[in-house]
Amino acid sequence: MGADDSHDSLFLRLEQLNEIGAALSSERDIDRLLEKILLAAKAITHADGGTLYRMTDARQALCFEIVRNDSLGIALGGTSGNPINYPDLPLQDEQGVPNNSMVAVFAALNDRTVNIADAYSEAGFDFSGTRKFDARSGYRSCSFLTVPMKNHEHEIIGVLQLINAINPETGAVIPFSLAAQHLAESLASQAAIALSNRLLISQLEALFESFIKLINLAIDEKSPYTGGHCQRVPALTMMIAEAVNATHAGPFADFTMSESDLYELKIAGLLHDCGKVTTPVHVVDKATKLQTLFDRIDLVDTRFEVLKRDVQIAALRKQLELRTSTDRAAETACWADCLKEMGVLDEERAFLHRANIGSEIMSQADQQRVRDIGTTRTWRNPVGVDADFLSAEEIENLAIRSGTLTAKERETINHHIVATNKMLEALPWPKHLQRVPEYAGGHHERMDGKGYPRGLTREQMSLQARMMGIADIFEALTAKDRPYKSGMKLSQAIDIMKKFSKNGHIDSELFEVFIRQGVHLRYAADFLDPAQIDQVG
Repeated sequence: MGADDSHDSLFLRLEQLNEIGAALSSERDIDRLLEKILLAAKAITHADGGTLYRMTDARQALCFEIVRNDSLGIALGGTSGNPINYPDLPLQDEQGVPNNSMVAVFAALNDRTVNIADAYSEAGFDFSGTRKFDARSGYRSCSFLTVPMKNHEHEIIGVLQLINAINPETGAVIPFSLAAQHLAESLASQAAIALSNRLLISQLEALFESFIKLINLAIDEKSPYTGGHCQRVPALTMMIAEAVNATHAGPFADFTMSESDLYELKIAGLLHDCGKVTTPVHVVDKATKLQTLFDRIDLVDTRFEVLKRDVQIAALRKQLELRTSTDRAAETACWADCLKEMGVLDEERAFLHRANIGSEIMSQADQQRVRDIGTTRTWRNPVGVDADFLSAEEIENLAIRSGTLTAKERETINHHIVATNKMLEALPWPKHLQRVPEYAGGHHERMDGKGYPRGLTREQMSLQARMMGIADIFEALTAKDRPYKSGMKLSQAIDIMKKFSKNGHIDSELFEVFIRQGVHLRYAADFLDPAQIDQVG
């Protein structure tokens, strides 16, 4: 090979090194990053095989991360799906003596590149394991290039080992040249920084997600009925996102989400209800209409008992007044009236108990009956004053048409999304997470503009926010851990979602993907009780 050819080859390899550095800096997945490092090192040095070791967290050994050998067709670790069962390489022996006989450990301990022309004739290192491997496989391990990987803090974080440099023209195994060594060292330096940065970012992401889980735990501790919701909605949202990504026809054929986009949506899903930390727990957990810190239906029961006592006392007084004439018929009639009135009171008490549950839509007649009982009956309260049997606030609660929340309490619940928006918009989001507040803050908006808090229309919302809206509603319909209802059957929930799709509540095109891709079935299999899963028409 001439000088010009050699110069051109080196130039091309330097260009390749620069391209590799750019590719490494953009890789988010640790396994793929490690694999790219080794494959790039093999390519740039024309090596037949190689191993990438990482320093263990305790910094006591090197562990195998990626193993490749072209001649033998070996691909272990990384994205290969093949596990590596080789034992770690300890940095010291049992007596604490540095394990310098192993070339990879020597490079790590001494921060020194080791370039060996022929392992079989090299003195000072133990290649007995290599010889055994060669004997079993029929391979001939010859040239070795072992390069330590050092991060920006000058810590050794791994070792890059390349085996058998190949002459591109003849295919013969040759020693690694000094130029190849320098390229490998440059690559190892870039790779170490890329790996350290990725690990640091991963640690920060893990810390960030832990803070999110801490917020959800705080909500969970306030109410056991919302913690599951905070976990299930993001899971369902991601199922919908994956279904849209898998759609290659229709309105979403050209829409795709990258790994970074999916991570941003995942974070938004985890934070979509963070504002509930501000919602009073007695409103979140309101299982019955009269519940605040406790269910006040017991107080209503007490008043009925007082009324019944008063009826009995009045009857007894009448009977005593009849003692002078000893009119047995009049006494019997008096007591019959007493029993009749007590029966009416028992029936009214049972009615108010039913009204308090709030699981069904209340008729206007029943609402009026609540008001009649509350205002036409009186009872003598503990201070001896005759008062309406039900207070105005109790009448308002017991006459709730559906559910258990008054209009004011619904406003309190709905305020959680306002609090969520305030909390999320106050954070200094990095560029790749800037849309988290919009995604998380839009899950109560409607396609027809009748949602809250901003009254956005479909055209004003991102597709991701619309995904989260469907996930939030479907989870709420099927949730089995709510204090005020049991989880709906799958068919019933889907029927309601179909109505929402037609009346502008949710995105009809997105809901079609939801059904067509079987998202509802996958979610049901993971999160619903078997008794809830029925045939969907």
